[in-house]
Amino acid sequence: MRTLFGLLALFSLALAQTGPQLYQQNCVFCHGENGQGRAGAFPPLAAHTTELIKTAEGRAHLINTLLFGMQGPVRVKGNTYNGVMPAFGQLTDEQIATVLNHILNAWGNDKLLPREHRPVTAVEVANARNVGGNRPTPQQVGSNRARINVP
Repeated sequence: MRTLFGLLALFSLALAQTGPQLYQQNCVFCHGENGQGRAGAFPPLAAHTTELIKTAEGRAHLINTLLFGMQGPVRVKGNTYNGVMPAFGQLTDEQIATVLNHILNAWGNDKLLPREHRPVTAVEVANARNVGGNRPTPQQVGSNRARINVP
């Protein structure tokens, strides 16, 4: 029986996906190979998510964006983007934390993080997911983002 549990644990580790793999499967089409985004539709993640994470609301916003999606115009570095981000709530809490941590550390973002930055955890994602009937709509996530003042 112990051998079976050991094999199952090993198998589940083999199935675990890395941040780069999750990004390639779920994000790259819209946000690009190097997090550069797509003009007019999808904002860059490189040198931008680090600006969001520095704000009081930014951490929750990033988690909510992946969980619930986002719709509505946003300004990033003087450019307006008005694409629709689908919800990725089908991903596990661990997968969402993993891909967010990849984004926050890829493309030189790691050098732009505040000194006190701590990685996003699956527990934070689970807490955001389990808000009951108060789940924000993609439009509400977009409206909340518009209120976050970042360059």
